Amino acid sequence: MLWVGQVYFYVCAVVAVVGAVATVASRNPIRGAMGLLLMIVSIAGLFLELNAQFLAAIQLIVYAGAIVVLFLFVIMLLGPSAVAPRDKRGLVGRVIGGTTFGIAMLGGMTLLIGKISPVAPRRLDADFGSIDAFGRALFSDGVVPFELASALLMVAVVGAVAVARGKQGEEHAPLPSGQPGLAVRSPRKGGFVELTATRQEGHAK
Repeated sequence: MLWVGQVYFYVCAVVAVVGAVATVASRNPIRGAMGLLLMIVSIAGLFLELNAQFLAAIQLIVYAGAIVVLFLFVIMLLGPSAVAPRDKRGLVGRVIGGTTFGIAMLGGMTLLIGKISPVAPRRLDADFGSIDAFGRALFSDGVVPFELASALLMVAVVGAVAVARGKQGEEHAPLPSGQPGLAVRSPRKGGFVELTATRQEGHAK
C-alpha cells in the first residue's frame, strides 16, 4: 500500500503547483482567488499526509476560511476596476525576469533531486502532529522564525495604513453637474459638499 501514499503526494503536489501558477498568471482576480484556494487545500492535504492534523485544520480554517473570503470581499467591492488594464510597458523585462526565475528554479530542483537520498522509516512519537507537540516545536526551535514572521506582518500592517492615509489627500474626480443633490467628498475640508448649485440655477432660469 506504499504506492497509494506516493500517488496521493504527487496528486496534491501537482494540484498545489497548478493552483500557484493560476494565482500568479491569471488576469481575472476571481480566478486568481480560486487558484489560491486550490493551492491552500492541496497544502492541507500534504499536511495530512505528514500526520499533522492540527496544521491541516489551521490551513483550512485560517487561509481557506478567512484569507480567501477576505480577498473575495475586496474583489466584490472593487467591482470591474479590479481587473488590471492590459499594459505592455516593460513586457520584455517581465518576460526576461520570469524566464530567468524559471530556469533558476528548475536548476535548483535538479540539484536537489540529485542529492536526495531515501530516508529510512522510523517510529514516530505518540503525540506526533498533536497540538502539544506543535506548540513545543513552535516555541522552542521555531521561536525566532515565529517572532520574525510576527514582525513582518506588523510592518505590512503599518505600511498598508501609511499608504491608505497617503491616498486620502488626493483630489477626487467631481461628479457631473447635471446630477443635483449628489454629495462628493471635499479633499480640503474632509466632509461632504452637496451639489445644489445646478438645481438653484435651474430654478432661477
